[in-house]
Amino acid sequence: MRRCGAIEPTVEHVQRQFPRIALVAKPGGTNATETLGSVVDFLLARGHGVRLDTAAGSVLPRPDLEVGPLESLIRDADLVIVVGGDGTLLHAARTAADAGVPLLGINLGRLGFLTDISPDGLATALDPILRGEFVEDPRCVIRAEIEAGGAVQASRTAFNDVVVHKWNTARLIEFETYIDGRFVNIQRSDGLIVSTPTGSTAYALSGGGPILHPALDALVLVPICPHTLSNRPLVVSGESRVEIVVNGHSDYESVRVTCDGQETLQISAGARIGIRKHACGVRLIHPRGHDHFELLRAKLGWSETPK
Repeated sequence: MRRCGAIEPTVEHVQRQFPRIALVAKPGGTNATETLGSVVDFLLARGHGVRLDTAAGSVLPRPDLEVGPLESLIRDADLVIVVGGDGTLLHAARTAADAGVPLLGINLGRLGFLTDISPDGLATALDPILRGEFVEDPRCVIRAEIEAGGAVQASRTAFNDVVVHKWNTARLIEFETYIDGRFVNIQRSDGLIVSTPTGSTAYALSGGGPILHPALDALVLVPICPHTLSNRPLVVSGESRVEIVVNGHSDYESVRVTCDGQETLQISAGARIGIRKHACGVRLIHPRGHDHFELLRAKLGWSETPK
């Protein structure tokens, strides 16, 4: 298994690296059948070994191909191609990070900040990438740990964000925030988003946070509906350790920690939520000529003329 932090390969090295490709799809994503079929046929015709994750295998039944959970397929994969939306890629990214396997996204979702290849003209986009003509885009991953009684009770990684939030109640929660052991504030709010630069265009953006360039080594803390108007988003170093302590004025049963909107953890009284950069990051692959600002203009409608 490859380790994280691999150096950027040469074209010749890339061509040797991509013989085995894992395909990932959204569970129940029947709209992916045609695109998945096209990708499989394209890859097989060029001599690549193809394996399907469980979801892709249910969407596109192919008895001639190996099907299994991504956690096992990724051990021997040289590239992961995600056919779906950003949510599908988030799931794959958390799995692929520790293995150091690069990811390529084909967008069947709505916005598509991470899955930036259109199903139209797949061959035009894929052919040069498989020849080694691509842009590699390293992104950071963060890890949340819930600690109590001197032990870690639960731990999860996130590519976009870790969110501490109220659960199944209309009442605010109250908590303290620390950065590298230094007290920042006490706030009453619906919660707090701790986001990577990648996640700055996701939930954090909806909460009024800034857009961070993905190459920045930074984290952004965005309060969710704070009760104090002066409580604003805060950008800190990517090497910082963020610690959140829910105090006794809150009902612990009504607080949850959610990673990428997909993994949810419960906390207990006296627990501390620690969030910091994970040791391994994600290696995204884009077609040559990828322009992050062009992506922002297209996805956020910045180029539209007011009417």
